[in-house]
Amino acid sequence: MNLAQFLAGRLAKGIVVLFAIAVLNFFLIRAAPGDPAQVLAGEAGAADEQLLIQLRERFGLDQPLLTQLWVYLKGYLTFDLGFSYRQQQSVLSLILDRLPATLLLTGAAFIVSLGLGTLMGALAARRAGRWQDSVITTLALVFYATPLFWVALMSQIVFSLKLGLVPNVGYESIGTNYTGLARALDIASHLVLPALTLGLFFTALYARMMRASMLEVAGADFVKTARAKGLAPGLVSRRHVARNAILPVVTLAGLQAGQLVGGAVLTETVFAWPGIGRLMFDALVQRDYSVLLGVFFMSSAMVVGFNILTDIVYRLADPRIEAVS
Repeated sequence: MNLAQFLAGRLAKGIVVLFAIAVLNFFLIRAAPGDPAQVLAGEAGAADEQLLIQLRERFGLDQPLLTQLWVYLKGYLTFDLGFSYRQQQSVLSLILDRLPATLLLTGAAFIVSLGLGTLMGALAARRAGRWQDSVITTLALVFYATPLFWVALMSQIVFSLKLGLVPNVGYESIGTNYTGLARALDIASHLVLPALTLGLFFTALYARMMRASMLEVAGADFVKTARAKGLAPGLVSRRHVARNAILPVVTLAGLQAGQLVGGAVLTETVFAWPGIGRLMFDALVQRDYSVLLGVFFMSSAMVVGFNILTDIVYRLADPRIEAVS
């Protein structure tokens, strides 16, 4: 099977998965108590029956459930994710406005977690049984077990409020009107704490996976042969052990890359980061069905996309995959 056929098969499966997720999300949202009409009427202090009827007609909530589902799915086929009456803006434009901030945060967290995790895992494997291994393993366990919101709050207190090293909330400084490199550096300083907070949990997973994988590969026959030939230990570790050991880590990273979007909901809320995670949280509180479904669909599409990309990278990294794809 060539790469084009492999990719076509993955895309077809991805479309089926997205359709199933879209239908499931629709019914789950509708099963939740309350609706946009009740929330808006309650905020207006005039929750009489006539107003509720008018609002439900405006939102299309007076239509049969299957009719609402058809309208919802038909819109997605034309990339129309609906309209937010609360924000008075199309859902697609709302998501596209917030998506760059989320991609920046999740991308930075992914790079930090994968790079730091593989480095820590490789170092622990090379120093297996020594104090360095114990320190790294303990740190990984602490990072894995510590709640994300606690890390976020403590990092704000220590590194921002106490030490004043980096800003604690927001995307960029308000009222500074920075441009060019100055604005990029300002955004980067605001990105430090959210990216590290979001990445620490996954750093622990990658470190433990890399350590276990390297120790397993180190006992393989081809590694023993390389050592018997007199190759330098560092060369054996880089070319023979690390190259093969990183494949499971790549698989795990690809599968969990989409989870960063889910983790970004809490991180963006704590750090007031203007991404789609914060948008989803606000929409949930406001019962803004259109925005919620749009964000769920976009998040699902990102997860499917990351999984397809992981399959491609894994296939390129290990040509043996081609024979069984």
